[in-house]
Amino acid sequence: MTVGLSNSSLLNGKTCIGLENAYEVCRKETAQWAKTFYLGTLLLPPLKRRAIWAIYVWCRRTDELMDSPEAQARPITELSDRLDEWEERTKSIFAGNIETDLDAVMADTLSLFPQSIQPFLDMIEGQRMDLHRHRYETFKELELYCYRVAGTVGLMTQGVMGIDPAYTSAPWSDSPDPSEAAIALGIANQLTNILRDVGEDRGRGRIYLPQEDLKRFGYSESELMAGTINSNWKSLMAFQLHRAREWFARSESGVRWLSADARWPVWTSLRLYRGILDAIERLDYDVFNNRAYVSSWVKMLELPLSYVIAQTR
Repeated sequence: MTVGLSNSSLLNGKTCIGLENAYEVCRKETAQWAKTFYLGTLLLPPLKRRAIWAIYVWCRRTDELMDSPEAQARPITELSDRLDEWEERTKSIFAGNIETDLDAVMADTLSLFPQSIQPFLDMIEGQRMDLHRHRYETFKELELYCYRVAGTVGLMTQGVMGIDPAYTSAPWSDSPDPSEAAIALGIANQLTNILRDVGEDRGRGRIYLPQEDLKRFGYSESELMAGTINSNWKSLMAFQLHRAREWFARSESGVRWLSADARWPVWTSLRLYRGILDAIERLDYDVFNNRAYVSSWVKMLELPLSYVIAQTR
């Protein structure tokens, strides 16, 4: 088999294309489906960027168990069984058992960057939440979901990014927990996804904006489903964007404690993803008919700016 075959057949089936080719498939898939994230990974050293691509593809496979068009047509009981199977397969990878090309790149990544299995299991649990929950009454409930499906990514990738040795010798008062910052960045990214994808999610019957916030701003679920844009909607969205930016701000304190070769890419990814919030504002909060994104010229501008920030903060 060659890398030209589909990602699914290469990384999900019991194929044998070789470790280097399997990593290349992971690179291509990351570049295709996570353009902003991918740009940040290119600033990492080769071993670290490959590990991040492998983790990304594992996370994407986990997400596809629930959100792919094929999964949407299947009954809940079957989706639940598939999540159970995926959990057992993940445990098997951590135990050193390799059956597929994705198993191989993940096992290689774990050998180079050892870490706990718990964030991986927590992410699978987040997918289980999507089986039965399509609404969240409070932000506290939504925060747990965001941790499981995205804060966990912060923990997974932190193991690859590494921590600066200076962190262990820093005064306690000046050394926030890098893990908390990593989780905060993941939650910030997920909140951004939710705000960008409100229109798409409603098509699947899902509303991730907390019900308490809809009530607070006098905006009904029926209006959301109809894509109504009024002053209440704009106030609601402005509040949500402010909350997401607060989570990005929480994450910033931990970036300074990452390994020197990881600070620039993380700052770049953080600032670019936060830029999606700015794009939503430029659309005047019309996420029903438009998709917010960061333009190519802004990405190019952010690269040197992020580099300077990485050297000074």
